[in-house]
Amino acid sequence: MSTEREVTDDDLLEDAKDPAQAARLHKALRTLRDNPNVPPQLKQMAREVLTGRLTMTDVAKGGPYLDALGDGMTKIRRAAESLTPEEEERNREAAERYRREQEEAEAREQAERDAPAQPPTSPRPRGRRGRI
Repeated sequence: MSTEREVTDDDLLEDAKDPAQAARLHKALRTLRDNPNVPPQLKQMAREVLTGRLTMTDVAKGGPYLDALGDGMTKIRRAAESLTPEEEERNREAAERYRREQEEAEAREQAERDAPAQPPTSPRPRGRRGRI
């Protein structure tokens, strides 16, 4: 495991339009980095951004990482073009379920971030004879 500091959502605001998008970008980069099915070059790109050595703006300017992203998108497009109508419908339904789940998870995470810090709870006072 690396001892390098990982960027925070706030660090990604340079590449995002708002804090929620920065949080989604951070989560996506961690997923790319940690998913064994992601091509090595994209995993490396995610590591570079997550350690702050590279920004998504740098990636978008061109180079091998942008090429790797383009290659990945081409593969996805080709796979989508070969789907039957039934497979397309199943994929749409699965994507919609996934989108709803992600929105719910993001709403929970946002609520946790927005919630005021709870004061520590103290034990309830006892009566004169130690009864509750």
